[in-house]
Amino acid sequence: MDRIWLNHYPDGVPADIDPQAWPSLVALIDDALARHAARTAYVSQGRRMSYAELDRLADAFAAWLQRRGVVKGTRVALMMPNLLQYPVCLIGALRAGAVVVNCNPLYTPRELEHQLRDSGAEVIVIVENFAHTLEQVLPRTALKTVVVTSIGEMLGTLKGVLVDFVVRRVKKMVPPWSLPGALRLSQALSQTRGQRPVPVALGPADLAFLQYTGGTTGVSKGAMLTHRNISANVLQASAWLRPAVREGEELVVTALPLYHVFALTANCLAFLVFGAANLLILNPRDIPGFVRELGRHRFSAITGVNTLFNALLNHPDFAKLDFSALRIALGGGMAVQQAVAERWQKVTGVAIAQAYGLTETSPAVTINPLDTRRFTGSIGLPVPSTELSVRDDEGRELAPGEIGEICVRGPQVTPGYWQQPAETAKIFFPDGFLRTGDVGYVAPDGHVFLVDRKKDMILVSGFNVYPNEVEDVIAKHPGVLEAAVVGVPDPRSGERVKLVVVRRDPALTAEALLAFARAELTGYKVPQIVEFRDVLPKTNVGKVLRRELREPA
Repeated sequence: MDRIWLNHYPDGVPADIDPQAWPSLVALIDDALARHAARTAYVSQGRRMSYAELDRLADAFAAWLQRRGVVKGTRVALMMPNLLQYPVCLIGALRAGAVVVNCNPLYTPRELEHQLRDSGAEVIVIVENFAHTLEQVLPRTALKTVVVTSIGEMLGTLKGVLVDFVVRRVKKMVPPWSLPGALRLSQALSQTRGQRPVPVALGPADLAFLQYTGGTTGVSKGAMLTHRNISANVLQASAWLRPAVREGEELVVTALPLYHVFALTANCLAFLVFGAANLLILNPRDIPGFVRELGRHRFSAITGVNTLFNALLNHPDFAKLDFSALRIALGGGMAVQQAVAERWQKVTGVAIAQAYGLTETSPAVTINPLDTRRFTGSIGLPVPSTELSVRDDEGRELAPGEIGEICVRGPQVTPGYWQQPAETAKIFFPDGFLRTGDVGYVAPDGHVFLVDRKKDMILVSGFNVYPNEVEDVIAKHPGVLEAAVVGVPDPRSGERVKLVVVRRDPALTAEALLAFARAELTGYKVPQIVEFRDVLPKTNVGKVLRRELREPA
């Protein structure tokens, strides 16, 4: 497909970036840390960490890892929420030449064991709150070194002790654990404080991350993300951000977990290029605490998913915050619903610029112009140096406006899945285009629209029903807090549309919802089953787990 979207690029955004501009992701990071040494890099629970301090601590951790036998290609797992320890260990591991394996702290023992065994990780840094999970699987992994940290370990002596006392003794959030031979992170850093690691020769094709994906639909696979993949996507995202970002002046709210590829690339790395400060939100599910923390800062940017934006909007104190500095609201990870986007703009005065990507693309594929004045439902324009093709099941390219599978080719696209050549072969066409599994179309002006996940499409008597469309309609009902749609088997029509709702208005009935839907949707799209729940099951990032909704609560 011709790159028709280039005619609508924001001023100052180039058509292409140079994916070879940096020999490795480490070189890109080192340059940013040196240029912004005096600026604040992270803010966490009142503690500020400068780029210079981050640089020193990352060096100490890298040197310690090398002392423990870490060499180029060793896999190092990180299992922690948004703490100051994460960027320190992330950059330190990369400088030591390691491949970072990000682990969700909420993994069950089964999930954690699979990821550690599959990756062959030899080192893990884990927050003590989740050490009991590791204890259950440790003997069946290849781990040689375990480093444990605490919520308060990098907050300063007095505050750190107080925070850890509350977490351990008052809130009782640290189950008993035993990991013989484990070392505290502070002990590790003290052994090599002030030392620099031995430089490691890293090239574009070397692995930087094994980022696991697909765990909600089966056994998770490790997407191999190279130094070229990630550095290219950082350059693509920063080229897009540059016209809207003020170097050294931004405070970006980081509520999405840094171990997730969206926040990893966007918040942790792309904003790093500009010397921005990241406001780390430890527990974004604690909405009252989240809103209180926002009230202490004049934040200029925020990234999030639809459920996060919706949860903030539904807290009574959110609308009272000072949004005078806010200029950038970037939504991704899942479709942003129009009702949520319109409420967000009304409350904050800033439109949500929706973006799209996936783990296998490091992740950014498309982003809306950041100066957008209204929410259109588009997932944006392909970022620089990105080719996009919409294809049918046989791989034939479709014309603008025609709906098919979105396929992507560019320097940010993974070479494949770790040790899974058969799975890798399934996701690529012979010409190198990645099959995203997402259904959408390209408008004549180049804007891309996502219709739904291919596997989530519902087939009712031969007619396609896209859950996102139905959810968007239902979300506009004033009595609805959250809604999700799935298909369930039906002997006559093949599938039926099932609607699961969390009520805002306790008096809301299924009959009222169906009447509302009939006024907005063609008959075969109207839900035939309505189920009310107190909450929707979600991943730790906030994506709704549709597979869990196919069965009754």
